[in-house]
Amino acid sequence: MAPDTPLEDLVIVDERRSRPDLLGLIVAHTATGIIAVDEFHNVVLYNKRATDLGMFRDTLADGIAEAVTEVFITGVDRYFDFVPPSSTLGFLSTGRTAPRAVENVRCNARLAIFEGVRYALIFGDDDSTNQRVEATRRDFAANVSHELKTPLGAISLMAEAMLESRDDPEAVDHFGRRVLKEATRMGSLVNELIGLSRLQEGRIPDFAQVDVDPLIDDALAAASVSAEVAEISLITDDPIGLHVQGDRTLLLTALSNLLVNAINHSSAGDVVSVSRKVSKVDDVDMVCIAVTDRGIGIAPADQQRVFERFFRVDKARSRATGGTGLGLAIVKHVAASHGGHIGLWSRPGTGSTFSLYIPIDPSDSDTGSANTEELTS
Repeated sequence: MAPDTPLEDLVIVDERRSRPDLLGLIVAHTATGIIAVDEFHNVVLYNKRATDLGMFRDTLADGIAEAVTEVFITGVDRYFDFVPPSSTLGFLSTGRTAPRAVENVRCNARLAIFEGVRYALIFGDDDSTNQRVEATRRDFAANVSHELKTPLGAISLMAEAMLESRDDPEAVDHFGRRVLKEATRMGSLVNELIGLSRLQEGRIPDFAQVDVDPLIDDALAAASVSAEVAEISLITDDPIGLHVQGDRTLLLTALSNLLVNAINHSSAGDVVSVSRKVSKVDDVDMVCIAVTDRGIGIAPADQQRVFERFFRVDKARSRATGGTGLGLAIVKHVAASHGGHIGLWSRPGTGSTFSLYIPIDPSDSDTGSANTEELTS
């Protein structure tokens, strides 16, 4: 049985303050959901956080009630995970995004005795983020294993075919080129994984002033060979004469990924265009670099998922072009690391426009404000 728990175990530094008032203030404002239940299973105290987490709403949630019963019977502390029922699902605000549901609450139920009366105390903390991170890690490990398994399996099979065809120079040449293609694809996947990991860890070099117009020119030049092979025309608009603060290599990688993505999802004879303008987003002047294709487009249900690692709208086309499924995830992290974001407009059968927003260098703010388009985000 739990020992009696006197309030004298608490240290009150300023005796002029009322202890019950202070305790009530702490319980009301703590980030932990708290419920106190007497031995008749009556709730004698709870805070708003407990209702936000779905632990209590008129009555104790089923998982919480079971823990209370067990603690009263055994007197042993119990640690458990509680999933709020859909009818009492709590929500957390995430700023500009829509409220996010509380998916898992890590709880601790323990027995306490005060002045000879037994109480079950339940403490709950939102553990949804940890659950999502663990799920993401599991999915990531599974996806990486799958993505590496495919080229490795192909290389193994073609190496065996080369050995069996050693007396046939044409077959050796054919399979050798296939091996080289798969090895190159695997190397690109590994390099992009390393780059994405560095972005997520915040390992970004010091920013410097980057001229937007040469940046776009270099990205177009890098994509020109792929466009020519795919019979895609690349066009762009007039220079804008502005600068941003950032890492030029990362920004060039982001733009190149957008261009390669547009080329890979276009058909022969199509046009991919790059445009630039100044936009105001949340009272911040930004350069908006938009890459537009006239390709297959993206269904509304997939438009939020295209920035996930390894997600592909058209898996068959992506396999044929050697895509890794990481390009747009990298673009998203590059934008975020520069204080910007990536926007998407798309319509199936019409095409897509990916817009990279990066804050204008403060030294160009007056120039940018002269011709700014208001946006809401």
